[in-house]
Amino acid sequence: MIGDRIKSLRRIRKMTLKQLADLAKISEGHMSKIENDKTQPSVAVLHRITQALDVTIGLLFDETNGKEQVVSRMGERPVIDLDPVRRGTGICLERIIPHSKDHILQCNIHIIEPDGSSEDHIQHVGEEMGYILEGELELILDDIVYHLHENDSFHFNSSRRHAYRNPGTTRTRVLWANTPPTF
Repeated sequence: MIGDRIKSLRRIRKMTLKQLADLAKISEGHMSKIENDKTQPSVAVLHRITQALDVTIGLLFDETNGKEQVVSRMGERPVIDLDPVRRGTGICLERIIPHSKDHILQCNIHIIEPDGSSEDHIQHVGEEMGYILEGELELILDDIVYHLHENDSFHFNSSRRHAYRNPGTTRTRVLWANTPPTF
């Protein structure tokens, strides 16, 4: 579970729960609930926690167990549910490339339900690109809003403040790749 991995990383770094909570800009109680898997953090909170721990989000979801996976078949890829409380309107990620500390590229299909969003803006090192497979996407870079539709694509430096949401009435699927791996 994510909470166990966060707790282990915090302890390895000899950080208190309060220190990590302060660095992630959340309450100590919220941090405790995350570590005990009583709540799932938003993408933005997860980014702040992993930045405070100096790891990538993907490390929390390492799926390779040291084995190289060359082929990934439809229906067999792991799907990470980012917000189980809002299953009908949230976001989940279908792994195209399983996360591994040895990979320099990350690729997922972001599945975004109507009104689903990344919530807060995030920033990190790297580059990102995406291709809208179906639906529509509102991509926010700094203070600029881009409306994308099926077969549109995007590319940007991840150091720009970014967020996204599905403004449509149907599910949106985005093939999303970035380097280095951050989720």
